[in-house]
Amino acid sequence: MPNSRNWIGTALVVGALILTLAALAYPAMIGVQNATTSTSRIIANTRYGPLTEADRDFVVKVRSAGLWEYPLGELAMQRGTTAGMKEVGAHLVVGHAGLDELCRRIALELNITLPNQATPQQQQFVATADSKNGKEFDSTAVNIMRVTHGQIFPAIAKIRASTENTLVRQLADLANDTVLDHITVLERTGLVNFDQVNFQQTTPPKLPQAQLTPPPPQPGTPVLALRPRPDLNVHTASPTPITGSSPAVD
Repeated sequence: MPNSRNWIGTALVVGALILTLAALAYPAMIGVQNATTSTSRIIANTRYGPLTEADRDFVVKVRSAGLWEYPLGELAMQRGTTAGMKEVGAHLVVGHAGLDELCRRIALELNITLPNQATPQQQQFVATADSKNGKEFDSTAVNIMRVTHGQIFPAIAKIRASTENTLVRQLADLANDTVLDHITVLERTGLVNFDQVNFQQTTPPKLPQAQLTPPPPQPGTPVLALRPRPDLNVHTASPTPITGSSPAVD
């Protein structure tokens, strides 16, 4: 009888987590579907090569991703219950600070307007994780982020394969390494529900465009910079290799 009660309790916890993820853990970066289907219409000719609509949208998406994953990384460092969760937080913060710095430089060169707020959907991701505590926070944050990182990964590859703009190509290179690093540390926590994650990565819902678009900045508003954290001493340019039975930690 005790075993039966334990099994029922476990089933309820897993079921609740799956329902939460099914409702909330969908594409993290604006217009993931559009990133894979946009035309290659050139909107500007620059000294770095032609800039297409897809190129411009990619720069904005990278910026928008950092605006929600950086604060979620800070939450993971503060409230994660394991060393693995704190490692996830550090990699998110360092990785997106680096991407954001490059993104802001590229935007200046290519005359791209960047948002100062994440999309409504992305802001809800942070709010959802923030509403949880203890191990429920760990599981919710990890699985939301693993879905979103898994979805953007092929979109980065498509931009990298098709762009003729050398600056966008550099951003895609760094984004590819950073996202792969984040996927690696997320999986290292042992909290990823792969069945549910794989299902959600391939069957995203059709959401209103307003939920997938970051609010435009007010005219004249300075571009918000994500604070670099060299004190964390982690490297996100490529995933940390795993050797033997114990994963290496930066």
